Amino acid sequence: MEAKPSTANLVDKIVVPGDVVLDLSSMTNQTIKLGGGLRQECDSVSVIKAGKLRFSKPNKYWVESSLKRYVPCVEDTVLGIVVDCKADNFFVDIRGPTIAFLPVLAFEGGTRRNIPKFEIGSLLYVRVVKANPGMNPELSCTDASGKAAEFGLLKDGFMFETSTGLSRMLLSSPTCPVLEELGKQLSFEIAVGLNGRVWVNAESPSTVVLVSNAIMNSESLSAVQQKIMVDKLLQRIK
Repeated sequence: MEAKPSTANLVDKIVVPGDVVLDLSSMTNQTIKLGGGLRQECDSVSVIKAGKLRFSKPNKYWVESSLKRYVPCVEDTVLGIVVDCKADNFFVDIRGPTIAFLPVLAFEGGTRRNIPKFEIGSLLYVRVVKANPGMNPELSCTDASGKAAEFGLLKDGFMFETSTGLSRMLLSSPTCPVLEELGKQLSFEIAVGLNGRVWVNAESPSTVVLVSNAIMNSESLSAVQQKIMVDKLLQRIK
């Protein structure tokens, strides 16, 4: 009888819909968190979209694929654009199948007396707190402890769109080569959303352009190629 591959052997490997990647009956004393691309059916977890199986400590699994359309998952941090404002909610485009909503009280210390005011088109860094199929995702501008942390309005700067795969690469640990090399030479702010949006801000517009171009050019490059590409871009502005 052919042995089934273990979960450890599948991590960072290509998986396709129908592949069973976790047997929960053998993990009775563990709490597992499932991200995008996976679905639980009884005691097994199977793949529902093609990509690479990823794992982050202590207990989260997901399938990483490079998509233009983002599929919301709980606890994802994303960049959203305000498209409408109502009495109880802001409606926000997060590049998903449906518009998300951000309750006006979903801010640190939020009350009816201090409701924030956002114009249509405002760019927000937010957290997905609910993402059920067939329902509009719910967002929050606080972390799990109710603190504002880094969430909220992103002023000035430049926002561009990428694939979701590139966004995850930019958020990976250790720091991806393109950001590491840029950070050695330039001073800039960056916010990356798992929905394939990136915001860059710096004192000099030329720095914003260089950083944005470097990031967009990096997706198909190896670590060494990313460093060479950044060096060439930096030489042009010296």
